[in-house]
Amino acid sequence: MSRPEVWCTRLGLMPYDGALELQRRLEAARLAGRVPDVLLLLEHPPVYTRGRRTEAAELPMGEQWYRAQGIDVVDSDRGGRVTYHGPGQLVGYPIVSLRPYRDDVLDYVRRMEQLIVSSLADFGVEAEVVAGLTGVWTRKRRKIASIGVHVSRGVTRHGFAINVNNDLQPFEWVVPCGIEACRMSSITRERRRIQDMNAFMDAVQHRYALAYERAPVDVPLADLEAALEPVGAAA
Repeated sequence: MSRPEVWCTRLGLMPYDGALELQRRLEAARLAGRVPDVLLLLEHPPVYTRGRRTEAAELPMGEQWYRAQGIDVVDSDRGGRVTYHGPGQLVGYPIVSLRPYRDDVLDYVRRMEQLIVSSLADFGVEAEVVAGLTGVWTRKRRKIASIGVHVSRGVTRHGFAINVNNDLQPFEWVVPCGIEACRMSSITRERRRIQDMNAFMDAVQHRYALAYERAPVDVPLADLEAALEPVGAAA
């Protein structure tokens, strides 16, 4: 029996607000059954995102100080605390119906952690999950990937962020993921050389398909946008 499709779209560098608006449109289309599961792979310009449980102390310098450094600060409806996104970090946003996974959010997140661990292993980085914490960590207990999801009516938004080639300094200016003294790492830091982002996206896409038992199909943004056009819209 063939596996259901997951459409995989690579967006390059996209502002956070634009990616969030696209996710919301995809969520509505997925709920309506107009598209299958979708995996967006992209990077963001520098931005701190505050999850639903973020506390003010996690941004100790104050919003204006961060913006003066060229880093935006935005609120997000995902779970989790504050985190940083920037160029060189791979962000994955799966828009997925949880119905085939028995609406089990924990299982969905655990699969996500394992696909990240496997993708990192493909690039020579040994990583693991830590009991009681969400995300993925190197064997030296440096956090290398963060996870924060939102689920509405059984369809997911938001997802994961994996540090590939990105600058790690902005993490030092906040309390990342609400964890005091949390040390961060990246594939570049672990391997001591810049990584091929396209090759890493290939690995993540492959591992995602295995973890969620889907057949990956590359879909350009233009084709994805066309699928989101209202039914009956003029050509």
